[in-house]
Amino acid sequence: MKKCQRCPKQATVHITEVLTAGAFEEVHLCEDCARKYLYPAGGSSKKGAAKAVADPDDFGGKVCTACGLKFVEFRNAGRFGCPHDYDQFREELTPLLDSIHGSTRHEGKTPRGRPKPKSSQAELNTLKRKLQLAVTEEHYEEAAQLRDRIRRLEEAP
Repeated sequence: MKKCQRCPKQATVHITEVLTAGAFEEVHLCEDCARKYLYPAGGSSKKGAAKAVADPDDFGGKVCTACGLKFVEFRNAGRFGCPHDYDQFREELTPLLDSIHGSTRHEGKTPRGRPKPKSSQAELNTLKRKLQLAVTEEHYEEAAQLRDRIRRLEEAP
């Protein structure tokens, strides 16, 4: 974590200014110093800085009502303060997760020993009803196939 270049606080805003072709200047500031840097007294913005940040309040953004964490603090630290942050920052997180993972829905493996998903359980119930009907109507070949399919589903990890 970097410290603000103008005060002892933690830097939460990092600005890279292009001076000339190939020459850059990096400035690391806290929120308060960044506001003063980008919007000096008199209301006019620093040259070029107005394009990078439309509103000085964007630095703080939303704040979690439960723990007081600002979204910009999450972006810098990479950690949430409480479980409520997921709901509080949903709008900001959705595009972030989509760009990182390619989706906003988790579709990973399920550990062995966990209960079967509801879709598998529903399929199992449907097959059992079909098996009962096949036996009742004396369709024994179909009943044998259904029985084997039910066994495979029940044995699957």
